[in-house]
Amino acid sequence: MYKNILIIKMSAIGDVIHALPVAHALKQNWPDCRITWVVERAAYDLLTNNPDIDEIILLDKTKFKSLSGIINHAPEFSRLLKSRRFDLALDLQGLAKSAAVAYLSGAPNRLGYCNMRELSQLVSKPVCGAHKDGHVVERYLDVVRALGCSVDEVVFPIHITSEEQGQAEAIARQAGLDIAQRYVVLAPGTNWPTKCWPTAHFAKLADLLYDVGIIPVIIGGPGDRRLADEIVAGAVIPPVDLTGRTTLKELAFITKRASAFVGGDTGPMHLAVAVGTPVVALFGPTDPRRNGPYGEGHKVLTAPVDCVGCWKRKCGEKGRCMETIDVEKVHKIVTGVIIK
Repeated sequence: MYKNILIIKMSAIGDVIHALPVAHALKQNWPDCRITWVVERAAYDLLTNNPDIDEIILLDKTKFKSLSGIINHAPEFSRLLKSRRFDLALDLQGLAKSAAVAYLSGAPNRLGYCNMRELSQLVSKPVCGAHKDGHVVERYLDVVRALGCSVDEVVFPIHITSEEQGQAEAIARQAGLDIAQRYVVLAPGTNWPTKCWPTAHFAKLADLLYDVGIIPVIIGGPGDRRLADEIVAGAVIPPVDLTGRTTLKELAFITKRASAFVGGDTGPMHLAVAVGTPVVALFGPTDPRRNGPYGEGHKVLTAPVDCVGCWKRKCGEKGRCMETIDVEKVHKIVTGVIIK
């Protein structure tokens, strides 16, 4: 049994969500262990008020972007980590930056998951378990299993306070949404252009949802403003637009109360899974077997093209595969998920 454990999963939002079951499983097996999590600012809110996490250490990556920044700040950060006296570090990022954190932690035991990159496997020992070719959630949990722990239930612990709930309801009301109504969350943004379903498709879907009495609600970060504007402009009746107006926890609450979620391979999609909302996921360049919505009750539509699952951030001569996912088919599946 390890008593003082460091989890390193710093970004992105979806990746941090995927790793949440690791903290829960460790606490279920070793209730007296202390868990510290190193995370960057973008995903920090996901970890707050989490009963499975004893301490959150924020890594300000802006301090480490240059050689002088590393020289100036790495010693102080290392002293902070070593003062916690970790006996185990779990590098669930598997990149050079997370390997540096694992090394600086001073933990005598360091493990990572299968498919580590950027030489991070030289710092932490990769664990390739029974799910090494499966969903990334299970790949992370294989690390827990390798420690001798059982995983009886996969839990995504996200704790939303009453204050966060109240603020989310107020933001929704200001935008014209009563969360007691039946609504579907639409997430047009992704971190790769090739993973985006066209905004014209989202606009048409929004109109179809309105036709059957379901309110479409656009969500996303400030960087998704252009996409949201295009959807609003393209729809006959403008959807409710919450783009850039919520924190992660407020978004989690609004998504939790939704009847369904529609979007691509993106953090908000995995957030919907974590809070128990049925997902209709749209996939093209990435593999839903690895990155799709985890668990039962979700639907996945993949682009009907030969090059699906190419893992390309930029598309070649064949055009954007996401355009080939039919709006009417998405609408039929969404309404089926809601009505069943």
